[in-house]
Amino acid sequence: MDVYLDPRSGRTYPLDARRWQGDDGAPLTVAPRPGIGPEGIETSTRSLWRYRAAIPGAISRPVTLGEGCTPLVEKRWGDHDVHFKLEWFNPSGSFKDRGSSVMLSLLAQAGVESVVEDSSGNGGSSVAAYCAAANIRARILVPEATSPAKVLQARAYGAEVALVPGDRTATSAQAIREARTTAYASHNWHPFFLQGIKTLAYELWEDLGFTAPDVVVTVAGAGSIVLGCDLGFSELLAAGHIDRLPRLLVAQPERCAPIHAAFQGGGAMEFGPTIAEGTAIRAPVRLAEVVDAIRRSGGDTVAIPEDDIIAATRRLAGVGLYAEPTSASAAAAIDVFTAGGAIRPGERAVAILTGSGLKSAAAMGRLFA
Repeated sequence: MDVYLDPRSGRTYPLDARRWQGDDGAPLTVAPRPGIGPEGIETSTRSLWRYRAAIPGAISRPVTLGEGCTPLVEKRWGDHDVHFKLEWFNPSGSFKDRGSSVMLSLLAQAGVESVVEDSSGNGGSSVAAYCAAANIRARILVPEATSPAKVLQARAYGAEVALVPGDRTATSAQAIREARTTAYASHNWHPFFLQGIKTLAYELWEDLGFTAPDVVVTVAGAGSIVLGCDLGFSELLAAGHIDRLPRLLVAQPERCAPIHAAFQGGGAMEFGPTIAEGTAIRAPVRLAEVVDAIRRSGGDTVAIPEDDIIAATRRLAGVGLYAEPTSASAAAAIDVFTAGGAIRPGERAVAILTGSGLKSAAAMGRLFA
């Protein structure tokens, strides 16, 4: 029987679409589930719902826009061949659609009619898209400095978008206050969001001929890709379908790198504005769990300077990959991890490109003017 689990205390709770935290305020996940094998994939389904057997909640009518099944493109990057997972081919233009589809499917099945969500951009536009598909009213709170293209997209889906004065932390605090009276469709807090993100692990496994890559390189803000990969690959490992976890190699911008600081054992760090706006989260709610997942995989972290993020954005575009600066941080990290030996010669490396450059039109305009 599926239950919510507080990994910090071990306490469990019944599955409840409206519950997004423990009674003591701790973040929750779904208790470990059995992984599925190739025979469990619905091969006739062209979306992440081909892995429906791995998703809890007995969701009978998924809210889907065809998310998942994104391209995996091999490119030469420096001295290494890298598979780039192009997550901007999801319907709203970012990997967040995986989590939104599963989370909103659960909320819709429970009869929820309106939600609130807070975001620095991509999460909000993704939740707005799936609320439109589910006929659920959405109120999206974003920091006042959010990219206009992301604000426009959420509004285009029919969501009410409110610009909150201050930074990402202030926006989150406002959403939590509003969540006292409205269902909280939070891509950072809701346990079912991670159940959608974990399909990325299943999809990479299928993409690579039912084997795991040696390393997965990703950028992290709240760390949902790290946690989703940990969930999905751990299920596959427990079921005997892979023989080891891929090492999770995680990039953050140097100006906002709390996960990197915690993993490396550093002290307090200073924060500043970064072109990688999607990762500008000073206090990730699942920080301890993200650090544990990286360690469990034998992975590592790096903080990327702004100039290197900009250079990687331009370099990706030069090989045909129009990635927003946030996701280009992962490409910049490949060079660092290769030089340091975290990516070894001959290993199969996957880099997750999380969002399209179309998401950050103003920043991309400045880079390519």
